[in-house]
Amino acid sequence: MAAIEVDGLVKSHKGFEAVGGVSFTVGEGEVFALLGRNGAGKTTTVEVLAGFQRADAGTVRVLGLDPVKDRAQVRGRTGIMLQEAGFFPDLTVAQTVDAWRDFVSAPRPRGEALELAGLTAKAGTKVRQLSGGEKRRLDLALAVLNRPDVLFLDEPTTGMDPEARQRTWEVVRDLARRGTTVLLTTHYLEEAQRLASDMAVMDSGRIVASGGMAETLAARAGRVAFELPDGVSPGGLPVPVASVEGRTAVCRVADPDLAAQALLGWAGERGLRLRGLEVRTATLEDLFLDLAAGEGALAKAEAP
Repeated sequence: MAAIEVDGLVKSHKGFEAVGGVSFTVGEGEVFALLGRNGAGKTTTVEVLAGFQRADAGTVRVLGLDPVKDRAQVRGRTGIMLQEAGFFPDLTVAQTVDAWRDFVSAPRPRGEALELAGLTAKAGTKVRQLSGGEKRRLDLALAVLNRPDVLFLDEPTTGMDPEARQRTWEVVRDLARRGTTVLLTTHYLEEAQRLASDMAVMDSGRIVASGGMAETLAARAGRVAFELPDGVSPGGLPVPVASVEGRTAVCRVADPDLAAQALLGWAGERGLRLRGLEVRTATLEDLFLDLAAGEGALAKAEAP
C-alpha cells in the first residue's frame, strides 16, 4: 500500500512554476529520496505533502488523506523536519521538548525523544547555545515526538559532524524498520544512497530520473581509474578511456570489475603497475554528473 501518492502535482509561486507535473509513490515503511539541486522544487513538494501549501493541480495523498482537507488527521500521523525551524532561544532543550509535547497526542516521553536524537547530555542547555548540528538534532527529536507513520526530512543532517550524521542515519533506518515511511531530501548524495530504497531526481520542477536506488545505479556505467604508466597512451589500453585528468585515466564501463581484471592482466603481461587503481560501481554522484551533462535529462531512468 502506498503511504504517499503524488499524481501530476503542479504548484506555482507568483507566476513561477516551482513544480510542474510531478508524480511518484512511496510505499509504507520505505525510505524515499527526493533529490535535486537548489530550486529544483523539492521543498515545495514536501510543503504540499505536509499541507502547508495547496496544490494548483494534480492529486496528493498522504496515508490516503488529502493534506489540506484532512489536515488535522494528517498532522496527527506525520512528522516533519524542515530546513529551518523556529525555537525560543532562551528555553533549554528539555523545556523545548516539553513545550512541543503539549501539542502532540500521546507523545514520546521527553527522555526517549532526547536519547533518540542524541541530546540527553544537552537537556539543560539553552537552545541559543547549541551548535547548528545540535539544533538539527533537536528538530529531529520534535519531528518524531508523535511516533509518526510518515516522516518528512528536509536536509536533516546539515551542519552535523560525521558522528552525529551516522547516528541520525541509524535513527532513520530504525524508524523505517518499525514501519515509518520516510521521505528524505538531502544534498549529501552518500546519505541518500545509504538510506533510500527508491529515489527521484528533480530539476526545474520536473522529475528527470527515478526508480529503485540499487536498480537505477546498477544500470549505469561504473568507474575504473588509475595512473597511466609512463610511456602508455590511453589509446593503447584494452579498455576505452572516457577522460584523462592529469595522469589519471578514467574509464566508464558497464562492468567495472571485469574491466579492472582486463587491465590488470594487460599490465601484468607487460610488467607494468597500475598505481592508484580505483574500481567502483556507479554512484548517485555519477548520476547527477550525467544529468548535468545532459545525458537522459528528458527521460526517466525507470527501474526494471
